[in-house]
Amino acid sequence: MKVIYVIAISCTLITCTASKSQSLQEAMDGVAQELLEDRRFHSTTIAVYKDGKSIIRHYGELTQGLGNPPTDSSLYDIASVTKTFTGTLAAKAVLEGRLKLEDDIRNFLEEGYTNLQYNREKITVQHLLTHRSGFPNFALARENKAAFLEALKTIDITQKPGSSYQYSNTAPELMAFILEKVYGIPYHDLVSQYIFNPSGMKMARFSLVGVDEKNIVNGYDSEKPIEKLRQNLWGGSSGLHATASDLLKYAQLQLDTSNIVVKEAHKKLAESPYDFDLGYYWHIADEGGQTVYRHHGGTYGMQNWFMVYPEENMGIAMLTNSSFEETAGILEGLVEDLHEHLKNQKF
Repeated sequence: MKVIYVIAISCTLITCTASKSQSLQEAMDGVAQELLEDRRFHSTTIAVYKDGKSIIRHYGELTQGLGNPPTDSSLYDIASVTKTFTGTLAAKAVLEGRLKLEDDIRNFLEEGYTNLQYNREKITVQHLLTHRSGFPNFALARENKAAFLEALKTIDITQKPGSSYQYSNTAPELMAFILEKVYGIPYHDLVSQYIFNPSGMKMARFSLVGVDEKNIVNGYDSEKPIEKLRQNLWGGSSGLHATASDLLKYAQLQLDTSNIVVKEAHKKLAESPYDFDLGYYWHIADEGGQTVYRHHGGTYGMQNWFMVYPEENMGIAMLTNSSFEETAGILEGLVEDLHEHLKNQKF
C-alpha cells in the first residue's frame, strides 16, 4: 500500500477557516490521491490562485522511500511552460516597436541563412511564435549557442511558412536570441527584469548554481531516476525552474486585465489542428464557453500542467516529478476535474 504524505498548506492573503477552505482542500486532496494511486507517480504539488487568494498543497515523496514530500521551496523544472515567458517578452517587444510580427527572422541573423525561406516566402516572427515556421522540433545542435546558430543554416524548409502547425523547441530558442538582439540584454536578465522581479517570483531561476540541493526536484521516468538535462542554449523553450508559489505569482500576472503586455500575449495569432488556437506561445482554448490560456510542460522526469482562467480570475498549476507517455493526459484530466469543482466556489 502506498503511503501518501500531505504537508501543510501555504495560504496567502487568506484566513483559512474550516468552513470555507475544507471543501477546497478536500478537492485538492482527492485529485492528489487519484494521481498517487497510480504507482508511476510518487509526488505532486497542486497550487490554486483565485480572487487574490492562494493555496498550495504538497503530497507524496520526492525520492521514493525517503518520505520527503515537496515543500514551498521545491524548485520544479517547468519545461515548456517556459515558452510562455518567451511569448510574454515577445509581446512586450512588439508593443514597444522593437520588432514586428511580420518581420523576416533573417533580419536578426547574420548573412548566410538563405535556406530560411520557401520559394521566397519568408519565415516571420509570428511563425516562430505559433509553431508554424517549418523548423524541426528539436534543435539540430544543442552543445552551445554558436553551434545552434550555425546548424540553422542546414534546416530544410519544405513547405510554405505558416501553412501548417509543427510543434517546435527550436523556434523559441531562436526567439530568445532575437529578444536579446532587440533589447541588447541577455535573455535570462530580460526574464528577471520584466517578469520575475515585477511579479515577485523570488525563487524562479534558470541556473541552479548555488541552490540548496534539497530544494532541487529530481525527476523520474516511472521508478527510474532521470539525470537533469544541461541547458546550453538561451532557455527560450525550456529550462526555467520555479516553485509553486512562483507559478501562482505568474498566474496573477497573466490574469491582470489592465496589463497591455498580457493582453497582447493573449491575442489569437493563428489556429492549430487541435482543440486550441495559438497566441504568443500560449494555447488558447474554449472550455465551457470561456476562453482559457494553458500550457503543458514536460521534460525527462518532470511534467506539469498550467492553466489560467481570466473570466474566473483563477489559475491552477499541478506539478509532478514523474514522466511517461500518459502523464500529460492524466494531469490535464485531473486539473479539469479540480477546476470543475472549484469554479463555483469562493475561497
